[in-house]
Amino acid sequence: MRQRSIIRKTTETAIELELCLDGTGIAKINTGIGFLDHMLTLMTKHGLFDMTVACDGDLEVDQHHSVEDIGIVLGQAFDDAIGTKEGINRYAAVTTPMDEALSRLSLDISGRPYLVYRVDGLKEKVGTFDTELVEEFFRGFVNHAKLTLHINLEYGTNSHHMIESVFKGFGRALNEATRKNPQINGIPSTKGSL
Repeated sequence: MRQRSIIRKTTETAIELELCLDGTGIAKINTGIGFLDHMLTLMTKHGLFDMTVACDGDLEVDQHHSVEDIGIVLGQAFDDAIGTKEGINRYAAVTTPMDEALSRLSLDISGRPYLVYRVDGLKEKVGTFDTELVEEFFRGFVNHAKLTLHINLEYGTNSHHMIESVFKGFGRALNEATRKNPQINGIPSTKGSL
């Protein structure tokens, strides 16, 4: 089983996270931020991995530290859990509709962190959630998971739906890229390492 547990404590957040890439979509999420809990739960469900997250963050300041640090810890857990990367698909490209919204995500488990984030038209907040933090979450993840991720929101009008499309697509892309492929022998790179 490709799984990892991480505990990370700073002066801003205390996070405990467990990730199993070979799961069934079971999520136990408590970040203190309801909208983020919802996004991480559906990401896990559609990604078919299992994840537990508990975060005690300085929400009296704002949501920034909690959201960014959860992305960082998830990225660290992913990087550890993926292991040698032998036999994985490595790449994934998914298109995900959510009512009127449509997102396209492309992912490469390359060993090179790079984020392209093209999500325009979001309202400033969904409920109490600061929508600019979606990019911070993915930047934290990408930098610590060491992968390339392109997020393109094609269109949408409802900010909740737009962000939900992205998180569902992200889960689906992770599932596809990390899936073991019997046609692939060794590490899927002509360099012999990722």
